Amino acid sequence: MRNIGVIGTGYVGLVQGVIMAEFGMNVICMDVVSEKIEKLKKGILPIYEPGLKELLDKNVASGRLHFSMNIQETVEQSNVIFIAVGTPPQDDGSADLQYVQAVAKNIGEYLNDYKVIVDKSTVPVGTGKIVRDIVQEELDKRGVSIEFDIVSNPEFLREGKAVRDCLTPDRVVIGTESKKAVEIMKKVYDVLYINQTPFLITNLETAEMIKYASNAFLAVKISFINEMALLADKVGANIQEIARGMGMDGRISSKFLHAGPGYGGSCFPKDTKAIADIAHKYDEQMLVIEAAIKANNKQKQKMSERIINTVSQEFPIENATFAIWGLSFKPETDDVRDAPSIDIIRALINAGAKVRAYCPEGMKEAQWRLKDTEDFITYCKNEYEAAEGADAIILMTEWHQFRGAYLDKVKSVMKNDYFFDLRNVFSKNTEIKEMFKYSGVGC
Repeated sequence: MRNIGVIGTGYVGLVQGVIMAEFGMNVICMDVVSEKIEKLKKGILPIYEPGLKELLDKNVASGRLHFSMNIQETVEQSNVIFIAVGTPPQDDGSADLQYVQAVAKNIGEYLNDYKVIVDKSTVPVGTGKIVRDIVQEELDKRGVSIEFDIVSNPEFLREGKAVRDCLTPDRVVIGTESKKAVEIMKKVYDVLYINQTPFLITNLETAEMIKYASNAFLAVKISFINEMALLADKVGANIQEIARGMGMDGRISSKFLHAGPGYGGSCFPKDTKAIADIAHKYDEQMLVIEAAIKANNKQKQKMSERIINTVSQEFPIENATFAIWGLSFKPETDDVRDAPSIDIIRALINAGAKVRAYCPEGMKEAQWRLKDTEDFITYCKNEYEAAEGADAIILMTEWHQFRGAYLDKVKSVMKNDYFFDLRNVFSKNTEIKEMFKYSGVGC
């Protein structure tokens, strides 16, 4: 079972395809977007992900990795087909399954022998059975009887660390009712199985829910520490020491206890809303998760208000210029989806301020997401240019290069000396607190 088809070359699909080739499989990565496929054939990545380019080039050169727009070829030549298309949120928070359903229909149209069909996209509980029904419906229309199995194999990739997460995952979750499919999936992940990576074999519904439950829990943890940070500010406590003390408890751990401006990205905002929507459909209410969603929105609003209120005590906000350091929702990615930077920049502009922005990788995406505010934003070539003439620095994303910025140089080009460190990067740096009117989050 060495022939793998990956339908969808977005973040999940492309990384999955490249790593499967690295594991020794023959892989076809298929997409309907011609521009994306043509670029991939030339070795041009549509996303920024450290380490991915090198592995892509290596496996294309070896002849194990191919790119195609031909869905029929991909289905017919693959033993295992990964569905890795987008499931964007709809207005009500539910996941939009139109792309998953379209792929399932295509698979049914071209299925030629036994296949394992794998849901790799993050999908609501019950999607595996929907895919099964759609494929079977197409087979019935063709008047053919071909065996196939459905598997839920959720991804747990962290943007910026996706290659490592694929090569050395914490666990591999396989949800299916078919023993045959389980054995095939173990062969697909043979490299991980040999290396004794934990495998969890369960049913479809449980596997589908594990991804949502994991992301929702982490979102709750972030929202919790952010609310603690707001209180710490008011009572004179230090949130970093609070988090350190909490993290020493083995039941809690120190991960995801870093106060900041709120979570963003492609997973946490989408998945928390989706699982809340699933619960409503089954007449349940996710009170904790819904509270985390509200707390996250509150955190971004509170950060915006703090910045505006602090600066406006000295001069009108309409006269202020803010330098934004970092636009992506986290370092080592170009992803600006639901990033706190977007909300805070909009709040500043709505208050009458101007913005000078710089991000090592997130500028291109931010420009189209903030297209309607382009008259009020200047995109700069580095952090120093962004600081020129600014009244305040807002450190939004903790890229390493910001940690090493020459603070004397930064201050020398600024008009005023406010520094809002929304990631607490410099919270223990006495030099910056002497040079700037410094403000962290909860410390």
